Amino acid sequence: MFQYEAEGKVVKNRLHLDVRVGTGLVGEERLAALEAECARLVALGAVRVRLLHADGYNESCLVMQDIEGNEFCLD
Repeated sequence: MFQYEAEGKVVKNRLHLDVRVGTGLVGEERLAALEAECARLVALGAVRVRLLHADGYNESCLVMQDIEGNEFCLD
């Protein structure tokens, strides 16, 4: 799926990936799955940027960066 992103960026990603980690999970169970995958990826060189909390419409996700600084989300 391709979608428009209204958020401004200083540098554009060539591609923004959402990596599905917590599909079907909610609340603390989802956060635990995201944190576990985040820890695995950080050990491989990724950087944790921020946690986006559930807002009643979207579930929580973690914004990360790869080793070249491209953002992706653990979703």
